Amino acid sequence: MTYKPLLISFEEAALLREDLGKDTLMGKALARDIEKLEAYMAEVGIEVPGHGEGGGYEHNRHKQNYIHMDIAGRLFLITENQAYRDYIRNLLVAYAKVYPSLELNVSLDSNHPGRIFHQTLNENMWMLYASCAYSCIHHTLNDEERKLIENDLFQIMADMFVDTYAHDFDIIHNHGLWAVAGVGICGYAIQNQALVDKALYGLKGDSVSGGFLAQLSQLFSPDGYYMEGPYYHRFSLRPIHLFAEAIERRQPEVGIFAHKDSVIKTTTYAVMSTAFPDGTLPALNDSSKTMDINDEGVLIGTSACFGRYDEDANLLAMAAHQQDVWVHISGKKLSDAVAKEASIPAFNWGSLFVTDGPNGDKGGLTILRHRDTNNEDTMALLWFGQHGSDHQYHSALDHGHYDGLHLSVFNKGQEALHDYGFGRWVNIEPKFGGRYIPENKSYCKQTIAHNTVVVDRKTQNEFNTALAESRYGELHFFKTDNAEFQGMSGIVREYYQGVDMQRSVLVAKVDGIENPLVIDLYRLITEDEHEYDFPVHHKGQIIRTDFDYDANTSLKAMGPDNGYQHLWQLAQGKVQNGSLVSWLHGNAYYSLVSSATNGGEVIFARTGANDPDFNLRSEPAFVLRQKGKSHLFANVLETHGYFNESIEASVDARGKVASVEALGMDAVASVVRLHLIDGQALTFAVSNQTAGKQDEAHSVTFNGEAYSWEGPYAQL
Repeated sequence: MTYKPLLISFEEAALLREDLGKDTLMGKALARDIEKLEAYMAEVGIEVPGHGEGGGYEHNRHKQNYIHMDIAGRLFLITENQAYRDYIRNLLVAYAKVYPSLELNVSLDSNHPGRIFHQTLNENMWMLYASCAYSCIHHTLNDEERKLIENDLFQIMADMFVDTYAHDFDIIHNHGLWAVAGVGICGYAIQNQALVDKALYGLKGDSVSGGFLAQLSQLFSPDGYYMEGPYYHRFSLRPIHLFAEAIERRQPEVGIFAHKDSVIKTTTYAVMSTAFPDGTLPALNDSSKTMDINDEGVLIGTSACFGRYDEDANLLAMAAHQQDVWVHISGKKLSDAVAKEASIPAFNWGSLFVTDGPNGDKGGLTILRHRDTNNEDTMALLWFGQHGSDHQYHSALDHGHYDGLHLSVFNKGQEALHDYGFGRWVNIEPKFGGRYIPENKSYCKQTIAHNTVVVDRKTQNEFNTALAESRYGELHFFKTDNAEFQGMSGIVREYYQGVDMQRSVLVAKVDGIENPLVIDLYRLITEDEHEYDFPVHHKGQIIRTDFDYDANTSLKAMGPDNGYQHLWQLAQGKVQNGSLVSWLHGNAYYSLVSSATNGGEVIFARTGANDPDFNLRSEPAFVLRQKGKSHLFANVLETHGYFNESIEASVDARGKVASVEALGMDAVASVVRLHLIDGQALTFAVSNQTAGKQDEAHSVTFNGEAYSWEGPYAQL
């Protein structure tokens, strides 16, 4: 059989060549890659550094080498520029000459080291991309060059993964995905089918205990969700799509794109559909706040799904947002489709419930989306899935956060109620070697760092990974048939001993109020007395309150542990029947209007306490504090007005909701009343019944007033 490049054929390269110099997405991608590669080749040339500190020069040079080899491989086939071929050949030969004599690197944590990187994950990535590049120039090399590169580089590298580190090769985990994809693509590149088979079917060959097919079958929920969250999920898309493309081209009989009901499409869509309207990915578990749909994995997935599955309008919208495509025949197909459209609306994946767990039975997340007539998007996300830990892979790599029933809200082009994300200095070697900072555990993972209730100033599930992994939430209701009045609700049980929690969120468009209201009813069920803290993490400047507070001239931390030690207590004020806190963020005003029962307290705080190395970002929060037994936090987030300092404009700085009253709560329902500044009163009810009864008729009486409705929630 004639040797063929792995991911792009000679015929496809000729088609891509047609976009050179064109003002298409593909043309722009090619121009960018050519400029990037030419600059790197001129600046660096052929350099194979030795060992260095994690995240340091040597690490990044090895990384940039494989990135640019991969670019050079495709560009050689497309442009036929011999310099790109020579660059790959010379760099691979340089690596092959030193690789056999390199000792294992020094691991900086619990990960196993490679010969050029501190952890094998990076070496898997190097092998995958370098193998793709090698396949693009294989037909131009002589036998001696092939023998050197294959025997003294790729084969030794692959043997390390399948033999030396065999105990990790079959792990069902995102690191495992990179391992099998790297070995499989390498096997195809050097024509070693035995390596490919190990990568496809696992070391035992059963497609269950390990291998790519097992990864695809076991790693994701039926809705495609990955337990560690979108940040790690998007990282898995690259090896999935690159290996799948190679499999389809070399072994189409495997039917990889149809495997497990087209799980590759399902899991790719699961990442895309959780994105905020500005393209950023929500911070669930350890997550970067800057990660968005321009990530390489999502970019490849957008083009690949358009080429291998459906020509979905949302994929066109994704590409228009990304302003980029994968340099591949699928990317050209998508680029051509975008070029034919006069205008493309912003992507809108709609409201959705995504299950968690391999069988879809370990909770999940719900998202409500509302797009108004001005194409302004509001999105609310409620999280109640399983603990996002890869504890099964290694106890030291627990990426899970303890934040059941966390809520994020996005509108006016920004995250209004936000999550801190992870505490990590990525590839900035002077600051902790690019690793997770100590405050990731002491603050970022703690419940107080999220928008969910903290009981007795403790973290959910006792900050115990094994305990957290044994629990997960459940969907209470999810109803989106009326785009102007949508609702979602989740329940977690025993995350605090003796306390069950139910959170119900309604997104309601109300006449006379410009933006949808986010009505948030957080119910705590217990027979014991507790202190409840409801943290609200926001950005921007506090504008006003409707209660008095005392600012602290001498700062102290809010508490000694469980994340409280990292929050400066800036001010505090007592409240009787409720509270209103308003702030300005960007060009919009936000007001959180809250009920209070038997008085309460509002505490203003900011991160940065007990942080001697200045690792934490300085961000504001305020905490609603209540004491009692079973309790209902009734809150309304109103987005209102417009602010533009450059033209000295401020409109509707004060919202329409004046106060919120919790009328009553029991095992059947919770009922609240919103009082507007014009004297109107709006009454809302949600069902607290389970086992399907939440869809039935409800009737409750609180303080002598009867309320009746049918369904999980209603405006009465």
